[in-house]
Amino acid sequence: MKDLANAVGIGAALGVIMLANILEGGSPASLFLLPPMLLVFGGTLCVAVAGGTMSDARNAVTSVRTALFGKVASSADVVPVIVSLSDAARREGMLALEGRVADIDDPFLVKGVTLAVDGVDPDELRDILEAELHAKKAVDKHSAKFFTDAGGYAPTIGIVGTVMSLVHVLENLADPGALGHSIAAAFLATLWGVLSANVLWLPIAARLKRLSELECTRMEIVIEGVAAVQAGANPRVVAQKLKSLLPVQEQVGEAA
Repeated sequence: MKDLANAVGIGAALGVIMLANILEGGSPASLFLLPPMLLVFGGTLCVAVAGGTMSDARNAVTSVRTALFGKVASSADVVPVIVSLSDAARREGMLALEGRVADIDDPFLVKGVTLAVDGVDPDELRDILEAELHAKKAVDKHSAKFFTDAGGYAPTIGIVGTVMSLVHVLENLADPGALGHSIAAAFLATLWGVLSANVLWLPIAARLKRLSELECTRMEIVIEGVAAVQAGANPRVVAQKLKSLLPVQEQVGEAA
């Protein structure tokens, strides 16, 4: 099931900001000026790309959808599957698991069980699975870093835009009637810089980090579960061990 916390939170925050602007007598349309928005969003994304590699930038683009509409990985769901595999392995042997792989919808667990059935050495099997876990952590870390960097750059880019606009204001002091509008427009760049950092970029980065934590916890449970199955551990012991590795909120759900 998709978790829309990020999309709902960002949308609600923007709605609250617009509502506050209206209650203060402002017009939402006055905030949407193309030059300051182009400078802040375009400049922020460009310098964020400059701080990494093109591969990082491509991964960041695809990770936006994950942040906004991604599923939250439940570690608790995989526990009964591993326990049933443990029970089958003790009763019928490891080769009996070969026919059960097709019914597993977790690719990482399928990979671990397949390697175990193929007779891969337990230490080597753990090394293979942990290497994949570390690789995932590295990819997720760089995706989140892209948006963390953008959140750091945006306010400064906004200040740059404000200074540029104020320079133009000072160049046109001969027209006092236009000064108020020009100064107000100048500060929009700072507004969008601070707003985009704290309402868009940083929340997306935090969301990606959280999803990565949950997915990596699930992978760690799979690694321990496959190792226990391969060792022929008692299914009850396997269940208790894996449940102890669950996040606290999922342990409470299991207890309930």
